[in-house]
Amino acid sequence: MSNKTLTRMDLTEAVFREVGLSRNDSAALVDSVLEHVSNALASGEQVKISSFGTFSVRDKKARIGRNPKTGEEVQISPRRVLTFRPSHLMKERVAEGNRSQD
Repeated sequence: MSNKTLTRMDLTEAVFREVGLSRNDSAALVDSVLEHVSNALASGEQVKISSFGTFSVRDKKARIGRNPKTGEEVQISPRRVLTFRPSHLMKERVAEGNRSQD
């Protein structure tokens, strides 16, 4: 498995090469898309990207947890968490990638 991480700059460079925009315009486009996604999620909306997956925000209730080291019970406060559910196509593509490395 590769330790490579896809960064914002990698996305900008891909837009620059594939679309032909200038590097500055490519960076602005990537930033704009990520900003729209972030704003939608922050306001509680779902973000569905066809053939990729769905990002959504889930509210978790308060609960009692346990410190695994000490066994002490701890109150876990309610919070919002970001979840991602990959599409079937993405699951298949990732599985194919795993098979090609065997």
